[in-house]
Amino acid sequence: MKETLQAILDEASEKIEQSDALDKLNDVRVNFLGKKGQLTSVLKSMKDVAPEDRPKVGQMVNEARAKIETMMEETKTRLEKELREAKMAAEVIDVTLPAKKANVGHRHPNTIALEEVERIFIGMGYEVVEGPEVEYADYNFTKLNIPEDHPARDEQDTFFITDSILLRSQTSPVQARTMEEGKLPIRMIAPGRVFRSDEVDATHSPSFHQIEGLVIDKHITFSDLKGTLEEFAKELFGPETKTKFRPHHFPFTEPSAEVDVSCFKCGGKGCRFCKGSGWIEILGCGMVHPHVLEMCGIDPKEYTGFAFGVGLERIALLKYEIDDMRLLYENDYRFLKQF
Repeated sequence: MKETLQAILDEASEKIEQSDALDKLNDVRVNFLGKKGQLTSVLKSMKDVAPEDRPKVGQMVNEARAKIETMMEETKTRLEKELREAKMAAEVIDVTLPAKKANVGHRHPNTIALEEVERIFIGMGYEVVEGPEVEYADYNFTKLNIPEDHPARDEQDTFFITDSILLRSQTSPVQARTMEEGKLPIRMIAPGRVFRSDEVDATHSPSFHQIEGLVIDKHITFSDLKGTLEEFAKELFGPETKTKFRPHHFPFTEPSAEVDVSCFKCGGKGCRFCKGSGWIEILGCGMVHPHVLEMCGIDPKEYTGFAFGVGLERIALLKYEIDDMRLLYENDYRFLKQF
């Protein structure tokens, strides 16, 4: 056994001396000290050694292992030093060159606008609720009081997957799903991506984002809706902002209205930004239609509510005075780094 260990030690010493690279030195380590290495094989054969000789043989094996490990560590230190010196000689650093600037990312203007809207409504006691982008026509249309012959159901306006499944054209289905749960009262906003079959231009895209809000409780009136949206407009566009409600029609609500805000550029005097009118349209709203409440399992005689919807891109375009919606999606660094 002593001769065997000496032979292993001599061979290991020779292989270590011949190693001129760290990967070759690692091969030597595996060959002699690895799980299937020569020294490990000797340890496995200890069962064949007489019991009284095992302590002495074990000590010899450990001494051989220690010598091999010491030689390998010394050789590794020498090789690393040589490698470092060679690298330093080859890589000359010019300390007069300007340093490389780290490009730090930041939020997209859509994200900035969304976080601002969420902050405003969460501050008023609302919760943020999300839903599926692939939706049933029943939730996207029927439960929102949109009849079968409504133009919105035409395939030229909506991306249908099957007759009953589509890419949602609004985030209102999230409101219907929340009402169906029956947990009243409800104070929520539903932001998310929606899809419509629109041509791409400065103000349209087949994929964009909406933020829709819903409040359901006892004794909710149109005055509550007006007060909520006035507070929202002042928080978003400034404390001097005024709101104007114009009668409109939406299947989901009755009565319904379009909401304008006074131009925050000219203060309502009229300018290029508001096209001389002094007002800018921002969203649609109204009191939730009683039939919608019934279809979602809520008693319209006991509960009332209001809903509203605003395009996220529209807020971003207005807030940051962007004149082309396509800029938000072209990933032009020169544009995005301004925010």
